[in-house]
Amino acid sequence: MSALFSPLMAAVYSAISAVLLFWHAVWERLLGDASGWHTDWSWVLGIVFLVLTVRTALIPVVNRQMAAQRAMQALQPKVAALQSRHRGDRVALQQELAALYRAEKVNPLMSFLPILLQAPVLIGLLHVLRHLRPSIASDAARTLYGWTLAQFDSASQATLFGAPIAATFNATAAQLQPLGAGRPTVTVVAAVLIALMAATTYLTSRMTIRSTGWAPEPQARTVQRLMLYGVPLSLLVSGAFFPIGVVLYWLTQSLFGFGQQMWILRRYPPPRNGAGPAR
Repeated sequence: MSALFSPLMAAVYSAISAVLLFWHAVWERLLGDASGWHTDWSWVLGIVFLVLTVRTALIPVVNRQMAAQRAMQALQPKVAALQSRHRGDRVALQQELAALYRAEKVNPLMSFLPILLQAPVLIGLLHVLRHLRPSIASDAARTLYGWTLAQFDSASQATLFGAPIAATFNATAAQLQPLGAGRPTVTVVAAVLIALMAATTYLTSRMTIRSTGWAPEPQARTVQRLMLYGVPLSLLVSGAFFPIGVVLYWLTQSLFGFGQQMWILRRYPPPRNGAGPAR
């Protein structure tokens, strides 16, 4: 399994690097001067547009996800009837639910597909940004995943408001010294980004639940509470270990998701008075 997983993740790292390097080159050309703040913002905007590229590619999948969620909402009366009929018999209930979903052409797993597709991207970006350390001496290591030495050196020194995008909130002064950054600056920038990341994730989940309503099943309600409260709280903790570039990635995708959710609510309004979802 590991023999298959390693080349697969290497391909993901290379793909993430290719998109990031492409957008960095675009913004470097548009911003002009290849030094100072121009270089910093070409990398920052490269990460932002990496997010936009991924989220734009996932729009058809998200549309199918929302259509599936609305179809599941419309089926809730039938699901509740089956649960009442087969109370205490989980095997029969699962068989009846599977038959109902097949008949209505509804796939409950579609609700999780966008998250599953984005997970390798987040892992890949986390790996790539953690790899950007000036302390790496080997040229072979610096040029992994299609990077040149000049690109590696430029990205490893890039900053956002004075904080290196490769630095983390909990980095020590000794770890920040090769990056040429002070701990107060990194702490403030990272803390603000982490707080915004958690807040926008919470607001997006809250909007989603308000549009779909709380699920009638206890297990599904538990998942909704986890998404609403657990994920933002976990981001507050795990964000301290993420490079600032990864926090920026997550914040951008949360803002994109918030705007996308507002658009989806207009295109796929919730069912009203027991009617099926609007098409």
